[in-house]
Amino acid sequence: MKYISTRGHAGQPAHPEFCDILLGGLAPDGGLYLPEHYPQVTRAELDAWRSLSYAELAFAILSKFITDIPPADLKAICDKTYTADVYRHVREGDKASDITPVHWLEEGRLGLLELSNGPTLAFKDMAMQLLGNLFEYVLAKRGETINILGATSGDTGSAAEYAMRGKHGVRVFMLSPHGLMSPFQRAQMYSLHDDNIFNIAVTGMFDDAQDIVKAVSNDHAFKAEHKIGAVNSINWARVAAQIVYYFKGYFAATKSNDDQVAFCVPSGNFGNICAGHIARQMGLPVAKLILATNENDVLDEFFRTGVYRPRKAAETHVTSSPSMDISKASNFERFVFDLVGRDPKKVAALWAEVDAGRAFDLSGSAEFARIAEFGFVSGASSHAGRLATIRKVFEQYGVMIDTHTADGVKVAWDHAAEVPAGVPLLVLETALPVKFAETIVEALGRQPERPADFEGIETLPQRVEVMAPDVDAVKRFVAERT
Repeated sequence: MKYISTRGHAGQPAHPEFCDILLGGLAPDGGLYLPEHYPQVTRAELDAWRSLSYAELAFAILSKFITDIPPADLKAICDKTYTADVYRHVREGDKASDITPVHWLEEGRLGLLELSNGPTLAFKDMAMQLLGNLFEYVLAKRGETINILGATSGDTGSAAEYAMRGKHGVRVFMLSPHGLMSPFQRAQMYSLHDDNIFNIAVTGMFDDAQDIVKAVSNDHAFKAEHKIGAVNSINWARVAAQIVYYFKGYFAATKSNDDQVAFCVPSGNFGNICAGHIARQMGLPVAKLILATNENDVLDEFFRTGVYRPRKAAETHVTSSPSMDISKASNFERFVFDLVGRDPKKVAALWAEVDAGRAFDLSGSAEFARIAEFGFVSGASSHAGRLATIRKVFEQYGVMIDTHTADGVKVAWDHAAEVPAGVPLLVLETALPVKFAETIVEALGRQPERPADFEGIETLPQRVEVMAPDVDAVKRFVAERT
């Protein structure tokens, strides 16, 4: 499988394969990598895949995108990654061996696709654990090292650090918005004292941190000299890994491959739901993809109006679902590339506007008219809405959900009438409630359950460097440690 850039120039080699783009992040032209075509899944493959374990399914799907790693090696990586020992925080009564079981709220109609059973209790573990093992494998084969520069609004950082800690040849420099993550999220990251882990708290919003990562990635001389790589959702390998759980969720929620399924996905950076879009393009029978945002509703605004209007940091709300406090969705470019017929010149022109701090407007265009054929609808939630949803789910079903999953459930309820009768609707769980205990207490008047391996994490010594959102300062920090 060869890869292309959403803006037309994939760099060198001219037609890169998976391992060529794994360590990089952005393409040289500032675009994002995508496969030159989406592999199509046959009915025979769907029938064969229905009974596979998660690791077996991951190997079957990833083999379509990763053709430059020997199959035996790729299978070993999948087998190493997707085990019940790694994904051990499964809800009581659900099978640990399923890795991502469906927990039904209403049997056969509304369920939670459990994605938060990994080591950091967030869905980011599903891809990041694979990424850590892929990085270690490729770096060893090539005799190289890498310095990962990433930005997090909450969960990506800890997932990356837990996946990369102690990995040979890897250093992680993770930027986060100072004081804006939950105490549990900060403790997960800042309490790590591994020699290859560096935390930088930026005095700004997540978008400021993300802009620094992009600026460094676009400084090709610095990137080459200091071997800068990426683990944010701009990294194609993360999106590819996330495709797997859409197939697994489909098989868990349906009885036959003649059936359809709908997914509701809480989304800030568009990476999670982008994987669902690609699964649908591959042939997975997805009736609807429902996108849920919080008060930072730039994506909901686009799907309702056709206007993509990224906000400035000062316009970005600080909310009780902080991992979605994002006003520039990095992965959205991948979907727009498909929406405009995979025309890189159009994408480059649109993102020239975005990169200049302006909006673009596709309303009334032939491209925006195609939204329906991609199955998308969208909605937004608020603090009051997520509190009410957390209460209702707990009172009605005896299930405690986190704030981001609550955004998803709320929007799923709002759009349930748009899902065809008889089609199960799965809300993608994004994290366990303990990561946002303050809001859970506000909603329910009680503390969420805490896995034993995270008792007292907030009291551990923390190590973090607080810095202004300054690209040159971050470059100096990285250069002095590499």
